[in-house]
Amino acid sequence: MGAGPVRVVGAATAAYGVGVLVRPELMARPCGLTDEDGSVPAATALLIRALGARDAAVGVAMVAAGDGSARRTATACRVVSDVADAVLLGTLLPDPAARRKAAVVAGVWGALCAAAGLAADS
Repeated sequence: MGAGPVRVVGAATAAYGVGVLVRPELMARPCGLTDEDGSVPAATALLIRALGARDAAVGVAMVAAGDGSARRTATACRVVSDVADAVLLGTLLPDPAARRKAAVVAGVWGALCAAAGLAADS
């Protein structure tokens, strides 16, 4: 099947990462990390932007990687990041509903990226 599926999910990952870098509320709101007035505290925005930078970098790596080990490594980095997000956000966010939502979204992205990587290798 080639690298196509990995490039597609990589591009989506990079786009989301850039979006979160520019507008951290895209992640803060669903995670329940905003103040009562809907604003994102500065320290929270900083950490969310760091996650956005990570996602943008890994997504670009998935898009740019050729066939073989570079693509597999970039995809594995994405899957591991998503699993870590699912575990950490799914257990440590203050709001139980946000924990469930974040864990499911991160888990689905991890599974999607893993499936794309496996499809590319078949």
